[in-house]
Amino acid sequence: MTASIVGWAHMPFGKFDAETVESMIVRVANEAIADAGIAASDVDEIVLGHFNAGFSPQDFTASLVLQADPALRFKPATRVENACATGSAAVHQGIRAIESGAAKVVLVVGVEQMTRTPGPEIGKNLLRASYLPEDGETPAGFAGVFGIIAQKYFQKYGDQSDALAMIAAKNHHNGVSNPYAQMRKDFGFEFCRAEGEKNPFVAGPLKRTDCSLVSDGAAALVLTSAENAKAMGKAVNIRARAHAQDFLPMSKRDILQFEGCTVAWQRALADAGVTLDDLSFVETHDCFTIAELIEYEAMGLTPKGQGARAIKEGWTQKDGKLPINPSGGLKAKGHPIGATGVSMHVLTAMQLLGQAPEGMQIKDAKLGGIFNMGGAAVANFVSVLEPAK
Repeated sequence: MTASIVGWAHMPFGKFDAETVESMIVRVANEAIADAGIAASDVDEIVLGHFNAGFSPQDFTASLVLQADPALRFKPATRVENACATGSAAVHQGIRAIESGAAKVVLVVGVEQMTRTPGPEIGKNLLRASYLPEDGETPAGFAGVFGIIAQKYFQKYGDQSDALAMIAAKNHHNGVSNPYAQMRKDFGFEFCRAEGEKNPFVAGPLKRTDCSLVSDGAAALVLTSAENAKAMGKAVNIRARAHAQDFLPMSKRDILQFEGCTVAWQRALADAGVTLDDLSFVETHDCFTIAELIEYEAMGLTPKGQGARAIKEGWTQKDGKLPINPSGGLKAKGHPIGATGVSMHVLTAMQLLGQAPEGMQIKDAKLGGIFNMGGAAVANFVSVLEPAK
């Protein structure tokens, strides 16, 4: 137990023509500071998660957090990036600052603005999270990379279209109860399963409902030590965390294994002194439905090749033995890349304090797991959270 989350903010994700990277950062930074019940002058360090990769013309964005309050001027501020796991990389960096004693209070912000970018450029920007010498010409961009993964999985373990549609339907159903979600519509299994004009194939066996959304959004949280948190109005402890980075080229590993995911989960659970069975729920990285399916196996919920059991037998529903993505996941909530990992930590903290929105709250949630992934199982971050005693 190294640090505690004592305040947070989360704006709705979506398409916002009137917002900028700066305005979203300022909004959630101020709201998180206020939620923690502190002054901006109390912040010792700032960490910003912002992928960018061409989405926004304004780069060098760490100092934009200072726009939230003049009292943040001259505070150490650093931008971190680790592809789609950028948000969790920022959170973990903030935890390190607390652990080391370098800071007593850390403000972590995650942000991305993607929707102003033309469609072809979006695919090109996202493909930068893959190994360009091998994957740079992949049709359909980053979706094409996961389309290839899905094809290989189907070839090895059989057609899993039903399972993928069930995952999409589950997450869209859950997203209806999440006021921060970009898409709050219950599509149902039949719509997600059938290919059609409104749900065409995008890459390989992946249809539009198998792919997460292009999003704008931001989230923020305030970290302090578990000891200092005792005097705060609320606190959720980081019981354990782990980060496992794998090779970037898919050719150097078995891409159906998500081995970095497995290693990160094993390290975090061992450090927390718990097992997967002890978790009340998990927020996992469903950038594509095939990713969530393989993550069931990588986290140890099912044996290899049997991930479909978890969704088909109801294990991962909100009333199942391990609810997965009660927020609706990236599939319904949206995936503003730099904000995603911070969002996962905020929504998990809300669950653990019984403050999740009505319909989204997991009953008697005591221990929450988070898995945030960058690239195709390259950057693998796991956090285990619990309410402060």
